[in-house]
Amino acid sequence: MLRAWFLAALALNLFWEIVQLPLYTIASSEPAQRIIFAVVHCTAGDLVISIAAYFLAAFAVHALDWPLVRAWTGGALATAAGLAYVVYSEWYNVYQAGNWAYTSAMPTVFGIGVSPLLQWAVIPALTMLAVRKSARASRAPRAPAP
Repeated sequence: MLRAWFLAALALNLFWEIVQLPLYTIASSEPAQRIIFAVVHCTAGDLVISIAAYFLAAFAVHALDWPLVRAWTGGALATAAGLAYVVYSEWYNVYQAGNWAYTSAMPTVFGIGVSPLLQWAVIPALTMLAVRKSARASRAPRAPAP
């Protein structure tokens, strides 16, 4: 289950990081090597957040297989954990540390970019659906070998 969570989170967050690049100044101000490093670094950070959110939800609902047995509760907890962290992280990295900046194309809510907020509102649910689909596929009866 954790493997399926990790793989789905990796694919979805990597895709999101690439797609949202034009909303950050790095896309137009840095060389390709720096951009690639940033995408890899941010995707790795997303995976850490995602795994932490998974285990937080598992702890709260007392079930490591929460995407199968407590999907709504675990999913809400994982999403809330991701959102809480991203609000802090974006605020800190944009306004305190200056590690990245938004372009004028990035819509914001109370100064926080909408794209990272949407990322953590959408990706945990999509990851959970991928885990559930993977679990169903692994339980499906298989045709006997000829």
